Amino acid sequence: MPSVTLDKLRGRLLISLLLGVAVFVGLSAYADFSAVIDGLGSFRWGYLPIVLGLVSVNYALRFLKWQFYLRVIGVEGLETRQSALIYFAGLGMVVTPGKVGEWLKCYLLRELHGTPMSRSAPIVIAERLTDSLGLVILGAAGLIVFRDAWPAFVVIIAGGALMFGVIRQQPLAYWLLRRLQGLPVASRFARQAEEFYGSSYALLSPLALGSMTLLSVVSWGFEVLGFYVVLLGLGVEGGADLLLKASFIMPAATLASALLLTPGGLGVAEGGITGLSQVLLDLPKSEAAVGALAIRFCTLWFGVIVGLIALPFVSRALRRKGEVASSLDASATSSVSP
Repeated sequence: MPSVTLDKLRGRLLISLLLGVAVFVGLSAYADFSAVIDGLGSFRWGYLPIVLGLVSVNYALRFLKWQFYLRVIGVEGLETRQSALIYFAGLGMVVTPGKVGEWLKCYLLRELHGTPMSRSAPIVIAERLTDSLGLVILGAAGLIVFRDAWPAFVVIIAGGALMFGVIRQQPLAYWLLRRLQGLPVASRFARQAEEFYGSSYALLSPLALGSMTLLSVVSWGFEVLGFYVVLLGLGVEGGADLLLKASFIMPAATLASALLLTPGGLGVAEGGITGLSQVLLDLPKSEAAVGALAIRFCTLWFGVIVGLIALPFVSRALRRKGEVASSLDASATSSVSP
């Protein structure tokens, strides 16, 4: 039942909220509680609306990517408002353990529109791949100032190229799918596997991969600008050098958190931003920690808040659909009664 599933997700979200508090406490302890509190007090909070505005542009552009991918897999008749509610409700669950919230969009799309999850699930993979490639491109400029990180970037590019190469080998893929149909247990999932592959093949076409990676560069670029503004709020002198370093710190920390699979990157992203800010910007621990907490509030928790606002509207739509279905079943039953 939809309500049961959403209740389980809310429980997992509560666990992540507690983990978020633990990250705040741990980072503050590392940087000295009193120094962090003083840093929060001296931060120029007038910059916060600018940061939130830049992050909102990132979310809007990523929603356009979601819309593009829905068209690619053949989803028709879904209202833009409903699609937006599904997408933004997913943001509210990005901090759930095990990355379960990543798939909430696909679940809601099935419940509200009827699109099988086997067809929509590859969207999540395509989103993660193009986001990662976009972050690699953004962070590549920063390798000039932090060359030791190049192996991680190479691994991501190689992994993306391997995934693209395997998925684009249609004859091999369909040969494997035919073999799957002959296996006793796996044959039950053969149709779903074929649908999953068909969506993956379309979503990772050269045109889709290239254009959506470019869109990711632009969208995540606004998040980098947001971090740049946070650094200005800390009193760091602006300029091209600061922007170059910010364009490395944010992508590197985000990619590290994605690779380590922590819910919403909690702990890893904050630690990465704090550590890299100390190394590359010569910030004291307290200022680096304040910068990490500020940008993570804007890029992570702001999205969670938006998602939690959207979730009740999605729940209401699910209930309405359930009521309509029950009414139609009752009508059909009465019509065939003697």
